Amino acid sequence: MIFVSMSAREVEGRDAEYLEWHSMDHRPEQYRIVGLRHSLRLVSTPQCRDHRAVSEARYDATDHVMIYFWTHEEALGPFGALSDALTGDRRGAALPSIGFGTFRLVGKVAAPRVAVGADVLPWRPALGVYLLIEQGASPPGTVVDVEGVAGAWWHEGMVTETPFTIDSRGLQVTLLFLDDDPVEVAEAIRGPLEDRWKRGDTVPLLAAPFHLVVPFAWDRYLP
Repeated sequence: MIFVSMSAREVEGRDAEYLEWHSMDHRPEQYRIVGLRHSLRLVSTPQCRDHRAVSEARYDATDHVMIYFWTHEEALGPFGALSDALTGDRRGAALPSIGFGTFRLVGKVAAPRVAVGADVLPWRPALGVYLLIEQGASPPGTVVDVEGVAGAWWHEGMVTETPFTIDSRGLQVTLLFLDDDPVEVAEAIRGPLEDRWKRGDTVPLLAAPFHLVVPFAWDRYLP
């Protein structure tokens, strides 16, 4: 399962300061918790915003996304407790929250051209992620055939009670792992996505490219 946290840009433009703190302090501390397998930190630039295929009002301010990959739901209790403990004097800037979601993994597929299997896609080097949030449920289909898309994991919304009650039922989150420039992939993927939505299995709420944060180059990609 994954825990997804979405945030807006820092109100005083201190996004790089926040990313440094989170990447060097908060995020590595989470790996103390049994059950955390991986994490991804995403950021949207103005160019990424210009190439969103869909951005509904409730998600439109999303410029930062944090994704944690968990083996089991029970790990979210210690995750919440540790997160609270780390929010003290060590923390500098904060990002305005857009919302949270918890999602159960239901499918994964690697593009035919890549050498690795779908199971390890999140650990394969990437330049970014194309994030799909939709109502309904449907595999990615031909979207993974787009040049620059290495594969996809897709997840169904679930209800969790810790660290607080989150109800994501009815939503699907698809992570398209990118090994090419996210903005260029966003341009190429628009047609296949529009064909997908015409079928009516899903209704798009957010379809957006994001860069991965580059360690020690915190200001390389900023909103």
